[in-house]
Amino acid sequence: MNLPFILDVILGLIFIYLTLSLLASEIQELIATLFQWRAQHLRRAIEILLAGDVENSQDLRVIQLVNQIYANPLVKGLNQEGKGFLATLPRRFTWGLASMARTFQKTSQGLQAQDTVFGNQKHSGPSYIPSQTFANTLIDTLQVPTLVQKLSESRFAKFKEQKLAEIQNILFQMQEQAQDDENMANFFNKMYQEFAEMHADFEQILWNFQQDKADLVTSINRMGESLDRYIDSFQADMIANEISTKALRRLQFLKQDSFGDAERAISLGGLQPNVNEVVQSVNRDSPVYQEIKDSMQDKDNDTLQAIENVIDRLPPSMAQSLTIFAKNAQTRVQKTEEGINLLRHEIETSFNSSMERASGVYKRNAKGVAILLGIIIAASSNADAFHMVNRLSKDSAIRNTIINNAGEVLRQNTQYVNNFQALRNETDVALTDISLPLGWTETNVQQQWTPQKLSPTTANLQESSESKSQSVPFRRYLNVFFGWVLSGVAIAMGAPFWFDLLNKIVNVRNAGKSPTR
Repeated sequence: MNLPFILDVILGLIFIYLTLSLLASEIQELIATLFQWRAQHLRRAIEILLAGDVENSQDLRVIQLVNQIYANPLVKGLNQEGKGFLATLPRRFTWGLASMARTFQKTSQGLQAQDTVFGNQKHSGPSYIPSQTFANTLIDTLQVPTLVQKLSESRFAKFKEQKLAEIQNILFQMQEQAQDDENMANFFNKMYQEFAEMHADFEQILWNFQQDKADLVTSINRMGESLDRYIDSFQADMIANEISTKALRRLQFLKQDSFGDAERAISLGGLQPNVNEVVQSVNRDSPVYQEIKDSMQDKDNDTLQAIENVIDRLPPSMAQSLTIFAKNAQTRVQKTEEGINLLRHEIETSFNSSMERASGVYKRNAKGVAILLGIIIAASSNADAFHMVNRLSKDSAIRNTIINNAGEVLRQNTQYVNNFQALRNETDVALTDISLPLGWTETNVQQQWTPQKLSPTTANLQESSESKSQSVPFRRYLNVFFGWVLSGVAIAMGAPFWFDLLNKIVNVRNAGKSPTR
């Protein structure tokens, strides 16, 4: 037995396993599509991410939160489906099979099985969600933009009332000091009328901000312009005396201090919440949440109820994670928009790390399924590894035919190393000319299960030993069984593995690749 002979036997065995691996990969992909393994595994990984661990991933709050994420248009848009009866007919068939399989699943909290898969009785879900899409969806689901807006509205309204009160206080003090001066009565009447107009301007500016018609900087500047007009009118109509001059200086100082620099006014007044305050608002025990509740109570009960529903569904572990993310982001930013962007980036990083772990788990599970499927294919095709080696080593015709066709398949697919559809087609063509040493054909079964003819001397010895002859069938059954198991494990290695190995063995057998010119 020389080296070329051994390489020929190995080459023939590799080609057989390549053929069976292509079949196994096709079947496994079909099963994964029918039962939506990837989509279900992704859903499960997101539940674990939000819950913090596997044990709490089936908590009712976690499932409801994930249902909201899957109901978001950003995620729903990733699950493209056909329209019309004929287009959706194959999908309906797969939905039915998947639903039948899920009826055997048991869930906690009294939930129905279909509610824990894709949420809200949905039949399917995306197999992949980009990290940016997940982060945007989670932030939107947690009502973060709404929380930012409501906090800003509440604080801006307090800012408006405070500045109007300060202006009004200046007028009151001025009036008290000049109450004996009858000449200033008309002046005070006009200033109060102007103040009422300015008050209406402030209310309109606040309303525009609440309706998202203007941002905070623009609103602050518009209030400053309205105060400027009031100061100009005050200066034009005032009676020159020490009381009026002092009041004018106080108004001018108030204008410069509160409205001279909008960014400064927003920062000093805390009109825009930082990212840490936004995250604290989903905690019922925090003063920020109480601030939002007080500002919205009896004014916007629908939005308040939606926010409270999110808070009720937020798992404690996710709330803690968001707090950590917010603290990390807060140390690096000053503006709310920058903080939210960094919070989004932190969520994306956490999601990517979780998906890497989930991908590893899916690959391990897929490998287990591949081994089981490989053993089933080996048994159904009677791919006994020991019998195939025996046939290849003794039948030169089969061996040479397989080697020639294997070389032809390699030559046809060298430029399509990753295109296994083309490889599968070429392999199917090659198999029409090959009688592989597998299957349940009469000839193959007879060669596999029937003992070989023995020489007369050996036959006489075997006839005299009945106990040994009776043990032969059991050993043969056991031998075939382990041959199937060995082939099943080999099939589970996958077509890419056997294709690469086939290419290497052919190169060794042919004394390496020809030099490139």
